[in-house]
Amino acid sequence: MVSPTSDRLQLLEPFKKWDGKDMENMPVLIKVQGKCTTDHISMAGPWLKFRGHLDNISNNMLIGALNSENKAVNSIKNLYTGEYGPVPAVARDYKAKDQPWIVIGDENYGEGSSREHAALEVRHLGGAAVITKSFARIHETNCKKQGLLPLTFANPADYDKISPFDRVSIRGLTTFKEGVPLTLHVKKEDGSALDIKLNHSFNEDQIKWFKH
Repeated sequence: MVSPTSDRLQLLEPFKKWDGKDMENMPVLIKVQGKCTTDHISMAGPWLKFRGHLDNISNNMLIGALNSENKAVNSIKNLYTGEYGPVPAVARDYKAKDQPWIVIGDENYGEGSSREHAALEVRHLGGAAVITKSFARIHETNCKKQGLLPLTFANPADYDKISPFDRVSIRGLTTFKEGVPLTLHVKKEDGSALDIKLNHSFNEDQIKWFKH
């Protein structure tokens, strides 16, 4: 029996199932610049006492990641309020609005220890996809296990075309197939738009897992 008032243990609730549609008009929670290990995504140390309580440990999500926009850690702009706040707090606000979001990452995103909370927390706080120049293999697999979309820029230089203030859509999911790229449709603040090709490493069994 787990006490509902425990701050160390929490029964897990199933994540919301994919709705069968392309993911449209999502904000970029954070565009990460440079090295981002699993410790940047989900710090250890004093946080480990919460590893049995997903909601509490999620308060460390991405607090060590460098925001490309202001070169600060744990300070991102909430696109609804215009105010800056901690990464987990902004993610929680988007989740409360039933607004999925994405993360943009750099090279070898998620390197380091095989910390499953680094994927669990992103999914728990409403993340839908992580789009990077490249992934550390184990973290990429952990993202798939939690129903996230780990995707990579077909052209790594396209990372530079994304602003943290863009709205993005992931298209091609209704015909999601092994070896077939997806499309990131990007809407800029000035009203212009562009399409970016995204690769993935999902096989057919992993696609079935994502869909169900």
